Amino acid sequence: MGHFSMKQWVADTIAEDQKAALPVLSFPSVQLMGITVRELISSSETQARGMKLVADRALMAASVSLMDLSVEAEAFGSQVRFSDDEVPTVIGALVESEEDADALRIPDVGEGRTGIYVDAIRQAAQLIQDRPVLAGTIGPFSLAGRLMDVSEALVYCYEEPDMVHTVLNKATQFLIRYCQAYKEAGANGILMAEPLTGLLSPAMAKEFSHPYVKQIIDAVQDEDFALFYHNCGNTVPQLAPDIYQLGARGYHFGNCIDLKDVLPAAPSDVLVMGNVDPAGELRNGTPDSVRACVTHVMEQCGSYPNFVISSGCDIPPMSPWENLDAFFQAVTEYYAGA
Repeated sequence: MGHFSMKQWVADTIAEDQKAALPVLSFPSVQLMGITVRELISSSETQARGMKLVADRALMAASVSLMDLSVEAEAFGSQVRFSDDEVPTVIGALVESEEDADALRIPDVGEGRTGIYVDAIRQAAQLIQDRPVLAGTIGPFSLAGRLMDVSEALVYCYEEPDMVHTVLNKATQFLIRYCQAYKEAGANGILMAEPLTGLLSPAMAKEFSHPYVKQIIDAVQDEDFALFYHNCGNTVPQLAPDIYQLGARGYHFGNCIDLKDVLPAAPSDVLVMGNVDPAGELRNGTPDSVRACVTHVMEQCGSYPNFVISSGCDIPPMSPWENLDAFFQAVTEYYAGA
């Protein structure tokens, strides 16, 4: 595996005049390999090979693994819907009462597909040594929400807060162990997706998400291992002051906000990443519209030394590679002309 002091890597990235992009680009590797999403999520070797193919093709600051937000819930026992060309999704609810929450068993790392995903990172870290390798996990509130049914979770925060905290405690214990397994497997860091928090008010986020995220960061982050926090919700501008208190090495925001609104308040020694529209542009746009979108984001945010351009969220599996190539080309062209 490539050894990086991630604290230093972040500082070096901020110091660079021309920064490599860091989109959440992994699922479109299915097209490079001529396989289905179902095949990709079922094999650690295929995931690692896909990450290597993307790393060889794309000028990316780091290699990122799959942002598959069904894996952890499935390990807890949730039902998952799979398809050939879409990212898997959780269906139904495991927890509907305080009794269910108390009875919920914390799985071992390795149950469900978590073993495949950890092994994929072990292999990817051997194949990719010229840049950091980042594993992907879900965040604690987003996991708890999937265990309780996402649409119900927000209601439970008001009506059954004790039940929600019981589930959050169990989710957090599991996620700490899962992140540690990735660390031992050779990951240089984690991109943790906490999108469900983007539906909460600042007061609710302070109660039901941030303390648990902070617990995970405090347990796993060190000089050599970074945690990057992703939230693509539209309440991020209101949440940002608290989010920046979490102590992550970087923050990744979605395309339903103006990134220029949250950049000024960010600590200058952490990365802020985003936020080209993954579905609207990278999946459904054209090379020209992608270039225009990248240029717009770069013009708004490129003057901040700690800004790194990225997609706003996970890039859908069937996004055309000519659009993805145009994304990277536009970043290069921006810096050439800047």
